[in-house]
Amino acid sequence: MDTAVTTITVKGQVTLPKKVRDAVGLKPGDVVEVRATASGGIYIERPGASRSYRDRLEAVAKQRVIRGITTDALMEMTRGDVEQRQTERRRPAKK
Repeated sequence: MDTAVTTITVKGQVTLPKKVRDAVGLKPGDVVEVRATASGGIYIERPGASRSYRDRLEAVAKQRVIRGITTDALMEMTRGDVEQRQTERRRPAKK
């Protein structure tokens, strides 16, 4: 979706551009939640949308998709540290 620009009125009101309303299915009279982000952004979403997202994240976390490995070992693998150390072990020490 393209970026849309709108203006805040003296009363602090903002008109959501039609493209945005249509894209998410908002109609006159719909209730939305508005919250500020730490980075200075603004979220406008349907009530409970963030709770639903959090619930889904917590459900995935409970599944423990990755098992049998520690967090440290996983981080080493994703960073390539394991391969680098193995290569260093194979090289003869410099004198």
